[in-house]
Amino acid sequence: MKLTIKGCPLRVQIKKDIESRLETHPGVTKVTIDWGEMTADERTAVMTRARWNAREQAPDTQIPLNTRILAIASGKGGVGKSSVTVNLAAALASVGHTVGVLDADIWGFSIPRMLGISDRLEARRIDGIEKPRMIPNERVVGKGLLKVVSTGMLVEDESTALMWRGLMLTKAVEQFLNDVHWGELDYLLIDMPPGTGDVQMGLARMLPRTDLVIVTTPSVSAQKVAIRAADMARRSFLRVAGVIENMSAFTCEHGESYPLFGQGGGQTLADEIGAVLLGQVPIEAAVANGGDTGEPIVLTSTGPAAQAFLAIAANIMNTTVPVTEMGGCTARDPEAVQVAISKRN
Repeated sequence: MKLTIKGCPLRVQIKKDIESRLETHPGVTKVTIDWGEMTADERTAVMTRARWNAREQAPDTQIPLNTRILAIASGKGGVGKSSVTVNLAAALASVGHTVGVLDADIWGFSIPRMLGISDRLEARRIDGIEKPRMIPNERVVGKGLLKVVSTGMLVEDESTALMWRGLMLTKAVEQFLNDVHWGELDYLLIDMPPGTGDVQMGLARMLPRTDLVIVTTPSVSAQKVAIRAADMARRSFLRVAGVIENMSAFTCEHGESYPLFGQGGGQTLADEIGAVLLGQVPIEAAVANGGDTGEPIVLTSTGPAAQAFLAIAANIMNTTVPVTEMGGCTARDPEAVQVAISKRN
């Protein structure tokens, strides 16, 4: 009997289940189990089967099957996740892609202002579709197009607070996936709320083909919190596309570089979760100004931060996410793994 890890907490329960089954057969007086541990390849195979099973059970959405979905996530707020989302979206669109942007930070929506789109969402009938659908607000960027949806486009004013409980948050995201006429998309970028709560779990269930991009700052505290997002991804059988280190350093007018938030947090996190470091974005006031004015820095500057975002976008376009090995013990996810294994058998 092979376990994912030697110290699997279900070992005693597995032993009892095997013994109770076998000892009911005539002539069986003693059961001896030869315990082993799965190899990395075997754990990866189990992870792959579990992921495909999750995809088979996922509900239908309006997101085209050939769309690459990237959820921009973080363990905590304040690391610049939304700035990363809008600049990556603009960078991808600038080279000719059609990019959807879904603002899943329902309480803390900021995407409309950061992309300079203030129009309210409208619903209308689409040829061949009986139920009216919401139409994303669009913005032409370079050779491409942005299609944007946010709760900020539903409220009267951006200062309006949305006092919704967990179930309503999940329902809102579900409506953005099911009741929006997205049309053809090359990429869908989802600006996630911080943490690992209802929205994250709902998206993992509804869009199991999502790849997670984890944003952190160089500080150890941010990196230690961000690792929880990677843990959530693995427990939900999502792939981690990579890590982005934001606010990596500040360069003064004399050319001196100052690591205001420490050094190495992004690479440390990437190494710890077995992912790639997609890039490091330096501190520039123009990044924040671009968010305030609705003009992402990749569209207005050729400075280091803009170049960093463009390089990260190129990495995303040119990199295939490897199959992630199952992290830790499958005892945390016994039902999903058991279903995947039973399908194989």
